[in-house]
Amino acid sequence: MSVSFLAPALRFSVFDPTKLKTIHSVFFNVVRHKWNFTHMELPSPKSRNFRREIEWPEKYTVKPLNNKHLAGRDPISGRVVVKGLGGGIKQKYHWVDLKRFGPTGEHDAPRIDRVLEIMDCGCRTAKVALVGCGTNLKYIIATVNMKPGDMLVTSGYIPRIPVNPNEGDAYPLGALSKGTKVHCIEKMPGEGAHYVMTAGSTATILRQVDDRVIVQLPSKLQVSLSKHCMASIGQISNANHFKEHIGSPNRNRELGNRPRSGLWQRKTGRFGRKIRPPPPLKIITELAPKKLEKVTLELSALF
Repeated sequence: MSVSFLAPALRFSVFDPTKLKTIHSVFFNVVRHKWNFTHMELPSPKSRNFRREIEWPEKYTVKPLNNKHLAGRDPISGRVVVKGLGGGIKQKYHWVDLKRFGPTGEHDAPRIDRVLEIMDCGCRTAKVALVGCGTNLKYIIATVNMKPGDMLVTSGYIPRIPVNPNEGDAYPLGALSKGTKVHCIEKMPGEGAHYVMTAGSTATILRQVDDRVIVQLPSKLQVSLSKHCMASIGQISNANHFKEHIGSPNRNRELGNRPRSGLWQRKTGRFGRKIRPPPPLKIITELAPKKLEKVTLELSALF
């Protein structure tokens, strides 16, 4: 089964992936009508998750979700796309809400959430916290010193004098002072957290220039963001995650890592290392919508 398209100088066919299984898996990613992510945790268009496939419900829920381990294989063709990934043990996925919004008025009371429980999530390195405001429950990424019973403040108002926030609060970058440690930073206002979401990581606010805020990421990269981008205060929990000793190959397989080839050798640095200068400042701005070109079609009689 195929559908053909005709062009003045090009003719190509799009095959049904369920009928033909010998095409490369990248082709199937283009043909598929839906990918395994929603607006709550949308990845980069250039990145695909071949480690697990989550069974997303239609509405947000705090109930742990089932997931299917892909082990580096394409979910349609079954071909290996990413090497080094294994199945691992069964884990439940906690749907984290990456958007934290609060009132933007000067005299409006901020949103206050109460931390109900802090738990481990096998699908991410950091711990997650179950918070509630009224009858609304959601998961957020927990900080180092966060504990049940804490009250978290969320506000979208930018005052004239910088605020003095507590750990776990969420404010716009323009409302925070120089040197504040932040995480879960938005790339564009209203799009949800994009930077600094792994265990033990944190970013630092360096300075504010006009309506832009310069933030230094854990990789020492400096980015210029809008002052209206939301950010959470403090360091992300589970800071000793990368210091844990695995201990045995069986434990490494449980974590979802497949054994490497015997020809692979670690670069020990015996022959020196390259000392590179820090990367330049990266300015992030909103992209202007592309204008569509006007196309004129004419019908001519064939003789």
